[in-house]
Amino acid sequence: MKRLYMAKLKAWKSKSKRKPLLLKGVRQVGKTYLLKKFGKECFPKFHYLNFEKMPNLKEIFEKDLDPKRIIDELSFFLNESINIQKDFVIFDEIQECPKALTSLKYFNEDLPELCLCGAGSLLGIHLSPLSFPVGKVDFLTLRPMNFEEFLIACEDYKAIEFINDFKEKKEIPSIVHKHLWKMLKYYFVVGGLPEAVETFCKYKDDLYLAFNRVREKQDALVIAYFADIAKHSGKVNAMHIERIFNSVPMQLEKSHEKSSSRFRFKGVVPGISHYQRLADAIDWLEAAGLVLKISIVNQATLPLKAYGKDSLFKLFLFDIGILGALVGLSPSVILDYDYGSYKGYFAENFVAQELLSSGLNDLYCWSEKQSQIEFIQDIKGHAIPIEVKSGAITRAKSLDVFTKKYHPSYQIILSAKPYRYFDKKNIYQYPLFLAGKITDLH
Repeated sequence: MKRLYMAKLKAWKSKSKRKPLLLKGVRQVGKTYLLKKFGKECFPKFHYLNFEKMPNLKEIFEKDLDPKRIIDELSFFLNESINIQKDFVIFDEIQECPKALTSLKYFNEDLPELCLCGAGSLLGIHLSPLSFPVGKVDFLTLRPMNFEEFLIACEDYKAIEFINDFKEKKEIPSIVHKHLWKMLKYYFVVGGLPEAVETFCKYKDDLYLAFNRVREKQDALVIAYFADIAKHSGKVNAMHIERIFNSVPMQLEKSHEKSSSRFRFKGVVPGISHYQRLADAIDWLEAAGLVLKISIVNQATLPLKAYGKDSLFKLFLFDIGILGALVGLSPSVILDYDYGSYKGYFAENFVAQELLSSGLNDLYCWSEKQSQIEFIQDIKGHAIPIEVKSGAITRAKSLDVFTKKYHPSYQIILSAKPYRYFDKKNIYQYPLFLAGKITDLH
């Protein structure tokens, strides 16, 4: 599986003041595969250590956290020498050994020449103040494969070439648009988890079989995520976390129908109707990477973060394929694109994933009175509204309200329609499958 994220790892390697790297990401997002491939392609040798599979590794970190001694003992453990000037060392499932996590501070200070990366599937919830090396590590978050990576996995090279060259073309032939729209619907079913994508590619000559095998993989992963919640939620009530995770589809459906503009707490857990009592559970899901939290702002002025409230937000799922599996929506229903309000729900979740994958760190939604725009983003110093339309109807009353009040540099509509630029209103209308290219195009 080719991951575009490889470029970020190479950029980290070439930094003049490189720190040890912490790579976060949910279970089965491809962290181990990517790091091993990075080690093979970019170093003479790499050394892989997994604290979950090799629990006796922890003993090496008990005596002290001296990096040179640790490397010497790791070399003995692996029965191979580690060249601190040239080699790459991977500490996988590092959350299982808090002292190894703490040791990154001393690797940064005493052995900065060593390329060292720690990774973990639930790393976000294990970064305690006692073990976390504040200011001594670089962070990266690996997300599910985006739409472009899905096309690469499918070996759809003509489609990839078109997407990457789109800036010059400014036109989408009908045959290309129809093909990319079909592939987008495939992606809506499969999502971006490498195992699901690999399964689809293996059986794609028989779509019925491919999608059913993919859904089997996704159902198994959903069970695994619930098992992680039960095992790792600690003092936070696991039942509350599960209920919130299961409520995300319903909440987004209500938001799309305009009966709700934010996540509603009432009814999620019996007897609880306030944010404060569910805040820890929501924070756990976000830290675990299972949900995407989108702040709702009531003013389109930079910095956007200043105009939001902790209790006002939307929640999306981290992967659109898991979204379909969680709500039990059959692949055929998604492919027929006839599933009512879920259509908008899927479109918004997809755009959220693509925007994060494109390099945006924080996502925002704008809402004032009766008007709401799905996303408003700081793009190169401008607050840009991004309206998401799941089908071909692109009337955008809220966008008109927003424009009259804030006069943005330009506006963006994402829909099922081909690309078009409206000069008088300075509106860029892009098809949904180009959502991940917005920041590149502006």
